[in-house]
Amino acid sequence: VVSVGPKEAQEQIRSAMALGADRGILVETTDEIGALEVAKILKGVVEQEQPQLILLGKQAIDDDSNQVGQMLGALLGAGQGTFASVVTVNGDKVQVTREVDGGLQTVELNTPAIVTTDLRLNEPRYAALPNIMKARKKPLETKSPADYGVTAASKLKTVKVEPPAERKAGVQVKSVDELVEKLKNEAKVI
Repeated sequence: VVSVGPKEAQEQIRSAMALGADRGILVETTDEIGALEVAKILKGVVEQEQPQLILLGKQAIDDDSNQVGQMLGALLGAGQGTFASVVTVNGDKVQVTREVDGGLQTVELNTPAIVTTDLRLNEPRYAALPNIMKARKKPLETKSPADYGVTAASKLKTVKVEPPAERKAGVQVKSVDELVEKLKNEAKVI
């Protein structure tokens, strides 16, 4: 399991190890880094570790950008299946099924392959106390972005974050006739 972020990200790595991962790598940085920098770091990890299947979340919790998996695929020249709701591994092939507007789409990828996951991929489970205790003894390596030839400086800077403007409360109507009347006379949309 790999995470890129501050020292506190060890908690998520330990949780993943309690669920079955053998070891973890934390690429520690306190700098605000963008999706491209994360993808470059992960490229270094993949080249070093040589996994055949790279699983990533669909979107990051910080910027919700949905970019790292696709950028990693481009940097590695590897096939990718995005928004996976079903993943089937058969030898050196990976079938990824995802929901699209018209139904389901299944793609087949050669390994090494990158898969970004959707919520429907699995049912979340909880770690048992004995596994949580065992996870404390599993190896967790701490690296820096420089170990993978990446400078942690992002080309993007968050200037500010603000909530959307407050909206007025909606109006409930008791009948279709009243709704049509309000749409005609107040909203003037029909």
